[in-house]
Amino acid sequence: MSRRGAVAVVILAGGKGTRMKSNLPKVLHTLAGEPLLGHVLKTARALDPEKIVVIVGHRREMVIERFKDEDIEFAIQEPQFGTGHAMAQAEDHFKGFAGMIIALSGDAPLLKPDTLKQMIKTHKESGAVITMLTCELSDPGAYGRVIRIEGEIRATIEAKDATEDQLLINEINSGVYVFDADFLFSALKAVDNHNAQGEYYLTDLISIAVKKGLKVSGVIAKEAYETMGVNTAEELENLEKEGRLIPGGR
Repeated sequence: MSRRGAVAVVILAGGKGTRMKSNLPKVLHTLAGEPLLGHVLKTARALDPEKIVVIVGHRREMVIERFKDEDIEFAIQEPQFGTGHAMAQAEDHFKGFAGMIIALSGDAPLLKPDTLKQMIKTHKESGAVITMLTCELSDPGAYGRVIRIEGEIRATIEAKDATEDQLLINEINSGVYVFDADFLFSALKAVDNHNAQGEYYLTDLISIAVKKGLKVSGVIAKEAYETMGVNTAEELENLEKEGRLIPGGR
């Protein structure tokens, strides 16, 4: 049984990365000489977690082979039915764990440990069951918007489903979360796939928490670039040119 203040990390790393147009799993593409997933693991270890679980799917044997000597556990998502379905595959790794689970994306290498530590602090102090990392963009484009009422997070909404007023919101969801473990795995069972993609979304946990009268907190990233994921070879090339991950660049 874990102590209630314990921290563990789950990294979602099973996506196909279709837009990379490569046979290599997206998280194995390199930035500053290190696979994207390697950078995320380094950030995760800075939290001194009880365990790190990596969710693998597409070409998982390549990811497992590359990181087999690391002190991490793997959970397999096959077939792949969305981020909520991916997280559910980690449940067996957390039997008896009563602490906090940090959810990270394996293709977002720029996140700083201090940002995650601030999220953990906010999560504890606010009594939230979910604390999400958001950021503010001058042009949020197709990103999902964060809906607040009197300062409190009440929902997130996809851009395609947003009203004209909601599209004016510049606060977006980064896809990085702190969850109470007990809430996470019980609430995942209530997530359905009644959406256009037929997938189970991790973001649905926000509305589930709100409907139950539970607290959802948010931390706004000081630097929006921290939340950037890599979706295309061009984006990866641009990050390499910017040199944010060279010594002193992060």
